[in-house]
Amino acid sequence: MQSVLITGASTGIGKACALYLANRGWQVFAGVRKNVDTKKLAASTKNIKPIQLDVTQPKEIAKAVAAIREAVGHEGLQGLVNNAGIAIAGPLELLPIKELRRQMDVNFFGHVELTQGCLPLLRLGRGRVVNISSISGRVTSPFLVPYSATKFALEAFTDGLRRELLPWKLHVASVEPGNIYTPMWRKSLRIADATRRRFPHPAEALYGAAMEQARRRAIDAGTRGIPAEDVAQVIYHVLNARRPRTRYIVGRGTRLAIWLTRLLPDEWVDWAIGKVLYR
Repeated sequence: MQSVLITGASTGIGKACALYLANRGWQVFAGVRKNVDTKKLAASTKNIKPIQLDVTQPKEIAKAVAAIREAVGHEGLQGLVNNAGIAIAGPLELLPIKELRRQMDVNFFGHVELTQGCLPLLRLGRGRVVNISSISGRVTSPFLVPYSATKFALEAFTDGLRRELLPWKLHVASVEPGNIYTPMWRKSLRIADATRRRFPHPAEALYGAAMEQARRRAIDAGTRGIPAEDVAQVIYHVLNARRPRTRYIVGRGTRLAIWLTRLLPDEWVDWAIGKVLYR
């Protein structure tokens, strides 16, 4: 039985991936932060073993890696899916630096530290690392700068780590979803609304109309997103393909958006975004 560790497995892409792989015979170590999610996943299928794992807590990372090492023994790990993430939104001028640091801790530093801990097990198992990035790792949108910055960093981490691991033939790939229908975006909207209420008084005069337009577009994009199961199928392919690619773009219109931002001058892209948000 092949074994994989998936972070952020309580909802969305992580949960869909855990179920998809477990139903196809993989032993899934599902990283979750809450006990209630542990019980739900444990009851879903015998191939899922929930593990308490907050990727921002070094002690929990060390404990999780030790538990997996004991479970898999000399067989090691065949996969690590770095999926845990949050999205902090708002005008960069007004966001507290501590919120930007929290965004980076969850979406980037936590993945790096966990990967460091898992690499000996991945060597044993000749495993692969799959980093769940985003279209935001290619295209930066207003009011999502902290989230986008972490995904750009994750792209660099993916490429650099893959090249460093060439001697051991351990593949590292990036999966870049566009609009996906997951609870994360609804949660992110609630966080953004709460953060917006704490902004200083001039915030609404400066950015209020644009923030409202961005909020409406985020809601619309979320409702039109593809199912998380579509991303799970791609992750399964990355882990099983004889010659996996380095990047996988997932979602309606995602490839076109990336292509256009690469093809068009920055000034044109800025103008188009401005016409949408500041009209």
